[in-house]
Amino acid sequence: MSSSESKKYFTDSGIKINQSYNPSEKEIKQSEFPGDFPFTRGIHPTMYRSKLWTMRQYAGFGSAAQSNERFKFLISQGITGLSVAFDLPTQMGYDSDHQLAEGEVGKVGVAINTLADMEIMLEDIDVEKITTSMTINSTAAILLAFYVAVAKKKKVDLKKISGTIQNDILKEYIARGTYIYPPMQSLRLVTDIFSWCSKNLPEWNTISISGYHIREAGSTAVQEIAFTFSNAIEYIRSALNTGLSIESFVSRISFFFNAHNNFFEEIAKFRAARRIWAKILKDEFGCADPNSLKMRFHVQTGGSTLTAQQIENNITRTSLQSLSAVLGGCQSLHVNSKDEALALPTETSVRTALRTQQIIANEIGVINTADPLGGSYFIESLTDEIEVKVFEYLDKIKSIGGAVNAIEANYYQNEISESAYKYQQSIESKEKIIVGVNEFVEDENESPELLKIDSKLQKKKIEFLNEIKRKRNNNEVKERLLAIERCASSTENLMPHLISAVESYASIGEISDTLRKVWGEYNK
Repeated sequence: MSSSESKKYFTDSGIKINQSYNPSEKEIKQSEFPGDFPFTRGIHPTMYRSKLWTMRQYAGFGSAAQSNERFKFLISQGITGLSVAFDLPTQMGYDSDHQLAEGEVGKVGVAINTLADMEIMLEDIDVEKITTSMTINSTAAILLAFYVAVAKKKKVDLKKISGTIQNDILKEYIARGTYIYPPMQSLRLVTDIFSWCSKNLPEWNTISISGYHIREAGSTAVQEIAFTFSNAIEYIRSALNTGLSIESFVSRISFFFNAHNNFFEEIAKFRAARRIWAKILKDEFGCADPNSLKMRFHVQTGGSTLTAQQIENNITRTSLQSLSAVLGGCQSLHVNSKDEALALPTETSVRTALRTQQIIANEIGVINTADPLGGSYFIESLTDEIEVKVFEYLDKIKSIGGAVNAIEANYYQNEISESAYKYQQSIESKEKIIVGVNEFVEDENESPELLKIDSKLQKKKIEFLNEIKRKRNNNEVKERLLAIERCASSTENLMPHLISAVESYASIGEISDTLRKVWGEYNK
């Protein structure tokens, strides 16, 4: 027996791969078409013939002015949607002058302290014509308030602006750690956004439930979908418990997934996810509106798959990952730049990443038909097997008592840790080959050009923040912060008070500290 015959082949989720697939082994669902429930083959009959996916490039670094320059560059190069990264202090509700912000200001995203920063970041950008996605969670309500305040100052009709705020706090307890408040208080902020936006910002996606960070933490493809959907179920139940009707918010729920290295499993994952989500909404929540049953999702190529070695290889990796996202039917896409394993991307590398999307859209013909791999014996089999395994996880989490209980019991964290350990073992044993890392290694040291963040940035940000505090009406700020404190102790919707506070130029740190005073911090 040859080595190839004795070796067993599996996807990264542990699904056994047969040597070949035949029609007798798997019945292909000939009656299902793109645009038909349960939307395995896509949410629109014509898919990309009618409209391409939104081309985003995740950007934001340093000061608001620097990020504004990068956004305008990307718009000039053909992006169709902004995607904003925020620095860690902003994500954690600290101003740039906080002691915990030392060394982190502007490093992994843009530093936003007050409305003045948001005004500078969006200067000369038409927020009515371009969609904006903001990757922010524990302080999502405050950043949304900043964005709304800028739109109001630009005299834009709020009912016309569109975009997405990630607002997915549960995955922070599972995979990233940028949470502030206990889970139930954090869920209160999420549902307040749902309720306020349903009346005031109807075109805005109020949550982008993220499997991306779960996958980056080391989960499998199956776990990514299962844990993301269990979080989604928790959000829906929380919203329903506040008295919201499912029709008032569910159509504005979107998802954010990872495109990892296992090409065919990733395509099948996206197809299975659409089918599973439609079934969950219909069977568990009685949702009957066909448009609400259509799962819309953004994809980012796998950051954890980028290698610091031979970084040019990352262009090949992300090209194949982004192709899997398109073949899987994504609604928007970000392609990581080749140098992101080492630093924030340079202007040159981010342009190459954008061009990757544009080549896929315009040169290779994959947009000409909906679900071009539909009917593949292999793809259909993988899609079905992923669905079965995802529902097994969902049943297990339901038996624990739902997502919050699973978080408290460390169930997600333990499952992800075990998967991450197994994946690393497979690399170290060379069962899985990573080119340039454990095979085909080069000896020479590479010195690629990297983006540098000015070490004086924090000092400049603190000076600007102090200037804003001197100029504003501090009595007004104090009154509006007290209104937030009173509201946080009640069941009243916080969003109007947050918008009022940011319009007085209250800072993100001041607002977050006001909520910390009422709710405390989660320190598990």
